Amino acid sequence: MPTVIIHILGEESVMGEVENLPSAGDSMIIVKNPRRKDGRELDLIEPDCDTVLWPMTRVNLIELVGAGEGEKIISFVREE
Repeated sequence: MPTVIIHILGEESVMGEVENLPSAGDSMIIVKNPRRKDGRELDLIEPDCDTVLWPMTRVNLIELVGAGEGEKIISFVREE
């Protein structure tokens, strides 16, 4: 499940996990475990809420967090 940072128009950025990234035709994004970027709870939702749906019309930008962590570049250096 990718971790994303969602920049919402007129609100603070939200970090959370999504099962699937939204496609061009999607009208909502489903975010699990929504929180601030520093890990604290969001003021705009209830503390016991674990899944939120945001309309894509309110989303300005979606960042993928740690998208390339699994990739490693291996190179060999020959010293003579």
